[in-house]
Amino acid sequence: MDARLRRVNKEIADCKNDKTSNITITLIDDSPFHLKGTFPGPEGTPYEGGIYDVDIVIPESYPFQPVKMKFITKVYHPNVSSASGAICLDILKDAWSPVLTLKSTLISLQSLLCSPEPNDPQDAEVAKHYTTSRSSFEETARYWAEIYAGAPPRGKGTKPPSVGKGTKERDEIAIAGLERAHVEQFETLGFERTKVIDVLRRLNYRGSNVPNISDDRIVEELLK
Repeated sequence: MDARLRRVNKEIADCKNDKTSNITITLIDDSPFHLKGTFPGPEGTPYEGGIYDVDIVIPESYPFQPVKMKFITKVYHPNVSSASGAICLDILKDAWSPVLTLKSTLISLQSLLCSPEPNDPQDAEVAKHYTTSRSSFEETARYWAEIYAGAPPRGKGTKPPSVGKGTKERDEIAIAGLERAHVEQFETLGFERTKVIDVLRRLNYRGSNVPNISDDRIVEELLK
């Protein structure tokens, strides 16, 4: 058994024996070098109550080279790509150390959900949302936790204004972190909803940033 396999097997066993961290590691396709890490969303955050899966690839030179990790579960967070699940975290790059383990790295990901770093984002659009309208960002992150990570629905009266029962379009508005009234404002001018959502999201038409963006600017983008 080579050193990499011995190390990985020990880490998987250690994680399995640890009943307090709530971190689990399982094999994908029976390969000890392609794994799935799972942890609960941290308490007191929009991610609380959700279960988050992470794809883990062990490189040939592990542990002297960092593991490759990306979220399988979709996460609305400045340091996680909304599209691919790619993660911006220093220990997955130049701050990696051989003393780190799979479990400690997953715990660091869990901590990242508690403490976003918008000045070093993986997803620039989400980072702008976070910095300009924190409450709207948290509503959107919570909605993503509910629909993608299985978090329980929030209490009565706390859903984002754009969220309602039934229609796919309403879901798209909530997923984008936008206000329904803002989307409908430009729909009435004859623009398609999907186009309006895309433009308003890219321009970060949210919260305190709304007065900074003129209607003419939005129409100009919609006409492109």
